[in-house]
Amino acid sequence: MNPALPLPKYHQIYLVLREQLREGQFAAGLPPEMVLSRQFGAGRVTVRRALEQLASEGLIIRQAGRGTRPAPHPDTAPASAGQEAGTAKSSSLAGLLEKIVSMSLRTTVKVLEWRTISAPPDVAQALQIPVGAKVKKGVRRRSLAEGPLSHITTYVPEDLASRISRADLSRKPILRLLEESGVELGRAHQTVSARQADAAVAAELDVAVGTALLAVRRLVFDAHERPVQWLHGLYRPDRYEYQMDISQVGSSNATISVKENLSG
Repeated sequence: MNPALPLPKYHQIYLVLREQLREGQFAAGLPPEMVLSRQFGAGRVTVRRALEQLASEGLIIRQAGRGTRPAPHPDTAPASAGQEAGTAKSSSLAGLLEKIVSMSLRTTVKVLEWRTISAPPDVAQALQIPVGAKVKKGVRRRSLAEGPLSHITTYVPEDLASRISRADLSRKPILRLLEESGVELGRAHQTVSARQADAAVAAELDVAVGTALLAVRRLVFDAHERPVQWLHGLYRPDRYEYQMDISQVGSSNATISVKENLSG
């Protein structure tokens, strides 16, 4: 865990697990306390306290002899991202796409995962497809010369990504690949927040578990209002920034950039 954070260790673990639960990472159940202890480098008592906090908030169900599993989500909870996107003001993706492509030219990418999975409830809600429908899941790490920059997880309906290969992902952004496959991009709904690095992400981004990261979620629609990509991006704030210039009410221009002249 990150000793520099002004938070008790159990609370850091609680925050990481809460975010993972929201992303549907524990559909088959949470790991045992001993496994979590090793992952977080903490004692079982500390891990148990974090789990008790999650249970008290109704996020997990703990049963002796049956382990720990996520509590059922209310039907409306995972739909919020898609609903907000559906009512967001329509805008062109051309500028955003070009900025993403421009940034990609300055980074290298390692494809950590590219496989077909059955859509869990949150992914199905966002992409407006049935639970269990086939989607392509991609996980990539982008790096600068100074080191890792971002850890990005993307979900795309399988019929749109069937011709995209692992090698393609290492060369071009997924939005560009979707365009080349005939998808006419329409608009996107994006949120920027923060979350703490879990053990897997911390290892890829070369930071301590519990380090605060910029978190970007982007739901992209085609010109016919079909969701075509759901992206979860985690970025090191010392190497990435998101700027926005607001010229008038209702009009804005966002800029994505990586930081220059880094010392480490």
